[in-house]
Formats: sequence, structure tokens, C-alpha cells
Amino acid sequence: MSVVTLGVADLARARRFYEEGLGWRRGNSEAEVAFYQLNGMVLALYPSRSLAADAGIAPEASGFAGITLAYNGRSREEVDVVIAEAEAAGAIVVKRRQEVFWGGYSGYFADLDGHVWEVAFNPFWSLDEAGHVSLAGRG
Repeated sequence: MSVVTLGVADLARARRFYEEGLGWRRGNSEAEVAFYQLNGMVLALYPSRSLAADAGIAPEASGFAGITLAYNGRSREEVDVVIAEAEAAGAIVVKRRQEVFWGGYSGYFADLDGHVWEVAFNPFWSLDEAGHVSLAGRG
């Protein structure tokens, strides 16, 4: 996978959430779309109606779409910080951070357009200096 595109109701509002609220840096200047360089891939924000039209599908959608996005942190404390930043930026915490059945620590928030993000610390995976996640365990 190289790009994940999120359909958003209000591009300016979504940009404020990701840039001012979460501190992400935008990587383009075109007004109709926003791109963010992530670890080895790109996240795009694009108006929902435009995205649906581009894909040739109806723009009406409701409820859980069967997908979550995830951010893996290096510690339980990083999970706490990221979820607190998201909540301060207007996200809705949908599951408080907690120890989880698989041995890690995580919580979930929904961004301003309802996209659900998990923020997790997985003690069985490793992250390199750039934040690239590996299924190989910690040393």
C-alpha cells in the first residue's frame, strides 16, 4: 500500500485537525487535496463528494465502514500523548486507552469526519528510528 485517502466533509477543517491538532506537516500546495508523508506511505485528505465521484460511487455512507487506521507508538506514554492531542484537537475518544487482551496498550479516537484511528503500543513489534513498523519483535 502506498496511499490511503480519507474522504472528508470539509477539507479546511480536516487540515486544521491534522496539521494544528496533531502537528502533521502537509507535503503539497494544491488547494483541492492535502498530502501527508507518513512512514513509507502517504495519507491524503480529499473532499468526500469528490472522492466518491472519482471512484464512480454514490457519496452517501453511514455507520462503521469496517476499517480503522492505526498509529503505533514506542510506549504506553506515547499512546496517552497522541490520544490526548487528538482529543484536544476535537476528536472523539471512542475507546479509552487501556491494557488490551493481546498484551499491548491501545485506545481509539474518531477524527472530525468519523474516521476511526487506533493508537497502540505493541510490545511484540519494533519501530525503527523513522517510525517504520516491523512484525519482527523487539530485540
